Amino acid sequence: MAVQYQQDPHKTAEFGESDLQSAVGRQVRQLRRSKGLTITQLAADAHLSSGMLSKLENGQTAPSLGTLKALSQALGVPITTLFKGYEETREAMHVKAGDGIIAARAGTRAGHQYNLLGSISGSSSVTVEPYLIELTETSDTFPTFQHEGLEFLYMLEGRVGYRHGKALYDLEPGDSLFFDADAPHGPEKLRALPARYLSIICYPQEN
Repeated sequence: MAVQYQQDPHKTAEFGESDLQSAVGRQVRQLRRSKGLTITQLAADAHLSSGMLSKLENGQTAPSLGTLKALSQALGVPITTLFKGYEETREAMHVKAGDGIIAARAGTRAGHQYNLLGSISGSSSVTVEPYLIELTETSDTFPTFQHEGLEFLYMLEGRVGYRHGKALYDLEPGDSLFFDADAPHGPEKLRALPARYLSIICYPQEN
């Protein structure tokens, strides 16, 4: 399998002043929101104008050392915290066509081929697993699959009657279905084969 890791395409190898002020701005905005503060409230606490703080958060102005100190005190964090996002590595996974990892998920039935298209281990509290699922004449129907989290389906090829709880959805190419995965779900009617669809599963990471 040829899996290539690439840096965020929006991130260059060289970091300049604009990268730094953008990173600081994003971090200030994230900290402000996490503390439930409005721009007006934080600006007042840091003795800044709301317009100046707005420009800083959007990376439109470079803050002075005095401004950074005032913001760190108003936010109750060390000044170094404001630089957290600068030069921080952001992962990306590039999977070439046909090179996804064939995975066996818990509860997978015969003939359901799950191709895992990517997996990134980060600090996020949410795990996202994208799969390409292929069904053929040898595939079993299985409308009672259950797991935690949310799931999004996007139909690429074929036609499937997909069960979710008490409802049966007729999925054709271009159709999508987004649902609570804790309810019984899965393909119940294989109407036109082969069938292929994307499945993106999101669930909280275990501590």
